[in-house]
Amino acid sequence: MYQDFFELNEKAFGNTPDPKFLFPSRQHQEALARLEYVIEEKGMAMITGDIGTGKTTLSRALIDSMDERYKPILLLNPRFAPAQFLRMLAQKMDLTPKKLKSDLIDQIQDRLFSYYENNTIPVVIMDEAQLIPGKSFFDEIRLLTNFQLDHTNLISVILIGQPELAKRLQHHAYAALNQRITIRFHLRPLDEQDILEYLQFRWKVAGGSAERFPFNETSINKIYAYSGGVPRLINLLATTCLIDALSKGVAEISAAMVDQQADDIGLLPNPANIGKQHGRHGRSAQAR
Repeated sequence: MYQDFFELNEKAFGNTPDPKFLFPSRQHQEALARLEYVIEEKGMAMITGDIGTGKTTLSRALIDSMDERYKPILLLNPRFAPAQFLRMLAQKMDLTPKKLKSDLIDQIQDRLFSYYENNTIPVVIMDEAQLIPGKSFFDEIRLLTNFQLDHTNLISVILIGQPELAKRLQHHAYAALNQRITIRFHLRPLDEQDILEYLQFRWKVAGGSAERFPFNETSINKIYAYSGGVPRLINLLATTCLIDALSKGVAEISAAMVDQQADDIGLLPNPANIGKQHGRHGRSAQAR
C-alpha cells in the first residue's frame, strides 16, 4: 500500500499496540516509570485513560521492559465470572486448575510461594478492567494482594481501564481494594506541541526519511483539531490521508485532504483546537 510509495519499512500509523511505536511523551515516560516501580515493589497500580490514549500500548511496553525475573500474566477483556478469573490465572501460571475454589486458591498460593523461592515476580496486568462485571470479581483481585510474607508481597497487580474504573473504585464498597492501590496515573490526549513530534517519531520508527515526511504545518494543525490529540484518532487520520496521497500520486498531505478524510470518518473539529498550532510547524521543523 502506501508503504512502498513513501519508502517505509512498515505501516507508520497502525493501531496495534506495538511497544516500539510508544511515543515517549513526558506523561507516557512518567507512567512507564511508575509502573516499573510498582512491579519492582510488588505493589498494585491503576492506569486510566480515555479510549485511544495509549493504555494498551503502554502495558506492552512495560512487558517489553521486564527482564527474566518477571512473569507477566496478561488478561484481556475480563468479562467473566470470578471463578473463571481464578481458573484462567492458574492456567497462566502453568497449572491445571483444581475444581473446588478452596483447592484452587491453595494451588495459586503455592505457586506464588514457588515463584518467590525462585526469585520470580508474577505481574498480573488486567486490561479493559472497567469491564469487570461485579464486586465479587474485584474481591478476588484483592485476595491476590493478601498473598504475602512478613516483609514482601508475592505478586504485582496492574489494572488498566477507562476513567469509569477509577470512579467505580471510589465507591465505599471498594474501599478495601482502593486503599491497596499505591500508584495511580491518568493518561490524557497529547498536547498540541506533541503532535509534530508524535508524527515524526512514528514515521522514523517505520523507516521513513525526513525528506519524505508528508505532513506540513496546516495539515498537522488540522489533524490536531480533528483528533484532539488522541493517538488512535491521529493514527486513523494519518493512515487515511496517506492512502489518499497514494491514490492521488502526491507526496505532501494538504489541509484539504485532512478535511476530506475527517469528513469521511465522521470526525468534527474542535473549534478550541483550530489554529492553536499556527506558526509552530514549518517544513523546516520536519527535517529536524
